[in-house]
Amino acid sequence: MSENLKRTPLFDSYKTYGGKTIDFGGWELPVQFSSIKVEHETVRTKAGLFDVSHMGEITVRGKDSLVYLQKLLTNDVSKLKSGQAQYNAMCYEDGGTVDDLLVYKIEQDDYLLVVNASNIEKDFEWMKNFVFDDTIITNVSNSYGQLALQGPLAETVLQRLTKENLSEIGFFKFKTNVKVGDYDALVSRTGYTGEDGFEIYGDPASIVALWDLILQEGEKDGVLPCGLGSRDTLRFESCLALYGQELSKDISPLEAGIGFAVKLKKEDNFNGQKALVAQKEAGIPRKLVGLEMIDKGIPRHGYTIFKDDQKIGEVTTGTQSPTLKKNIGLGLIQSKFSELGTEVEVEIRGKRLKAVTVATPFYKRQK
Repeated sequence: MSENLKRTPLFDSYKTYGGKTIDFGGWELPVQFSSIKVEHETVRTKAGLFDVSHMGEITVRGKDSLVYLQKLLTNDVSKLKSGQAQYNAMCYEDGGTVDDLLVYKIEQDDYLLVVNASNIEKDFEWMKNFVFDDTIITNVSNSYGQLALQGPLAETVLQRLTKENLSEIGFFKFKTNVKVGDYDALVSRTGYTGEDGFEIYGDPASIVALWDLILQEGEKDGVLPCGLGSRDTLRFESCLALYGQELSKDISPLEAGIGFAVKLKKEDNFNGQKALVAQKEAGIPRKLVGLEMIDKGIPRHGYTIFKDDQKIGEVTTGTQSPTLKKNIGLGLIQSKFSELGTEVEVEIRGKRLKAVTVATPFYKRQK
């Protein structure tokens, strides 16, 4: 493993729990602790704990912070009340995606942005280009650690460690200064697995302690430490976009199927708005679709998709679904071929194998 890889505050804990690490976007992170399938199944049926301290945190403060964020982001940040979070995107002027992210409104004129680990420096440099006089943006990524406790038993387990009534924290809501054990944390009902659960932010030392505390408390419930492998299969089954695959500088939020986070009629003009409006009016050229293999084969990221010998797109993510036990994928293809039930071919190891477009998400939890 390269000596230049970044490590989270929990790196030394991985070995204790049997973590196998890989290079993930310049970070040395655990791909699994037990097995990807076991961890995946645990999150779907019980609860799993992820170290997501590699994610970036940027604060936006000052009396012009809302005006600034409205210019920067595609969603309508003015709708946020203190204690609410919002999924969002940052775009280039041509409509391509800088990043997708979460915005937390801590209080008036005080926001926390959570960005993808591989994009921290790029995002921060981009954000600097639009700062107003009375806005202060600060990259505070090194001041935070972050855990994600995900799965149907997440609330049950975490509730035993805090006096805060977690049932009061609704979806995409959060509370600050929550005592978990002896540690102060921001606790947010958000996640990246398609299951109920929480993301827990705190200073690095607290997060290291909470990792052990939560795993010890959850042991009798079957809670396991989980790695990047299951995080990817879980988010994929729920069709949650991954930057660098479903989203990129060459893929707009509209093409990637996150148009719900793009408010084209927002009064405040935002970066990329004109390009996205034009894309919508002309007809979005490409669409992200679900693929299910008919022939035997797994559609992997980057594989070419054909229709009648014509190249129509590429697979963005694909695997054998641990939940559905099927070979499935997401593909970004020309919109005219996106109708459900369309038979296409995926080139896998030099052979074109049959697949069909299917509805997404592949998995939706029972509420």
